[in-house]
Amino acid sequence: MNQLNKFGQLKALYEEWNAEINVISRKDIDQFNERHLLHSLAIGLFTSFKPNAKVLDVGTGGGFPGIPLAILYPECQFLLIDSIGKKIKVVQDVADHLGLQNVKAQHIRAENVNGQFDYVVSRAVTRLERFYGWISGKIDYSRFANSGLYALKGGDLDEEINEFETSYKQLQVIRFYLNKYLKDEFFETKQLLHIN
Repeated sequence: MNQLNKFGQLKALYEEWNAEINVISRKDIDQFNERHLLHSLAIGLFTSFKPNAKVLDVGTGGGFPGIPLAILYPECQFLLIDSIGKKIKVVQDVADHLGLQNVKAQHIRAENVNGQFDYVVSRAVTRLERFYGWISGKIDYSRFANSGLYALKGGDLDEEINEFETSYKQLQVIRFYLNKYLKDEFFETKQLLHIN
């Protein structure tokens, strides 16, 4: 099954699960491709994960941004984690249905994950300073120049960024280009934070 076919099957898989568990908000399921699939893939507009990279998706929920990124980067290994077990069950089932051999889903908190990763991704998990405390020691900066945290965030981030006092090499706030192509108010406040 090629990448386009896998992307094309996602909405139906999540609709099926949503009938049992509220994985995606009811109002967003109708706009699944824009608000979940393309939002997750927006990370790929700004960087490219290197082959054989290890990627950690923290607070993946139903599998975002990890599942779409795992389809986009089949040569990378993804660990998708969440503290809510029923969501991890959904993630594993979706990965199995799509034949994603590069995805492992685990019911675990970020603080308890062992090992190091080239990239850490997340989508609207918690405030930046708190989140970075969970994952800062888990990023291996030695293999790739673009390693680091890629966090999809929304809303007014000025206060959150100002309170972020942990030492870092670089902090970039990048507004999505998606709003140029998808005229949806959902994207007006969406940003990608890259900390490397």
